[in-house]
Amino acid sequence: MTIKSIKVYKKNLALTRPYTIATKTISDVESVFLEIELSNGIIGLGAANPAKEVVGEDADMSFQNLQSDGIQRFVGRDIAEIYSILPSVSAAFPHAPGTLAAMDIALHDAFCQYLGVSIAQFYGQKIEKMPTSVTIGIKGVTETVEEAKEYWDAGFRVLKVKLGHDMEEDIERLVKLRERFGQAIRIRVDANQGYETSQVAYFFNRIADLAIELVEQPTLVGQEKPLLTLPYKIRKQIAADESLKDLPMALFLAGTKRVGIFNIKLMKCGGIKEALNIATIAQAANIDLFWGCNDESIVSITAALHAAFSCAHTKYIDLDGSFDLAEDVVQSGFVLENGVMSLPKGAGLGLVR
Repeated sequence: MTIKSIKVYKKNLALTRPYTIATKTISDVESVFLEIELSNGIIGLGAANPAKEVVGEDADMSFQNLQSDGIQRFVGRDIAEIYSILPSVSAAFPHAPGTLAAMDIALHDAFCQYLGVSIAQFYGQKIEKMPTSVTIGIKGVTETVEEAKEYWDAGFRVLKVKLGHDMEEDIERLVKLRERFGQAIRIRVDANQGYETSQVAYFFNRIADLAIELVEQPTLVGQEKPLLTLPYKIRKQIAADESLKDLPMALFLAGTKRVGIFNIKLMKCGGIKEALNIATIAQAANIDLFWGCNDESIVSITAALHAAFSCAHTKYIDLDGSFDLAEDVVQSGFVLENGVMSLPKGAGLGLVR
């Protein structure tokens, strides 16, 4: 079945709840969408929303790449050649993971629709459902507890709290959350590279009694080597995020045991296939998987969920990136009930437009 056409368009999606992280405040999402139509009428849908400060590519760059001759040359190729098309796209756009992710997701969606199976089924689904964390941005102590109560009332039982501006206030926020909710919620934190390496051991010591599940990327990209100065008990709770962009870094982190958790994002590594390659490295090194996202369309969030549920060593998901979108190009791709995500029946991504 041949690829009949490849179309790209861009939309700016507003957030209903702007939020702050260690580096900026986010109020909307510029997203790129890619449609791959097959000669039998099947349409595969992909999406891109890369973070330029992390990967060096933004939505505008993805849009330009996806409407170029470098992508249009795949019109006429057989969708069954997906595994030869993907390396060709990667070779044409070697430092553009958003571009690669959009193409990868759309190809997978079209291919698996053609086969009549979901993407998770194609790769061998291991997990049926899992609770996702929901994110609280950097804000005052009172506001943090108030927002947590909103999520509690909505059924969520896993929180991810953004930190990185002021360590003492960060710790106070976590203490107050534990005081308010006890052990009824699971708490993860994301420092977004906001701490110095010398502060990490102190931070872990201060939160030792708070039952924090994991700490995501506390130090700057490029400061991976000094992590070896930390006890393994601490390193095992650290999730590599911004540092983990590709296979070489995955091999480095796995081989040196600098972290115990890999946060995999399709927008960092370039899509489902490369994400699963990183997951294979993690499995061999006995490293847990934590699937994350940017603020993204349901399209790419659903793709990440399919990949996550294909891996037996997926231990955490943080796939809340579409929850606060005021609009989207699809209505649904996953099921969310009381903070627990699952996949509906359907071929490809199973999206509802």
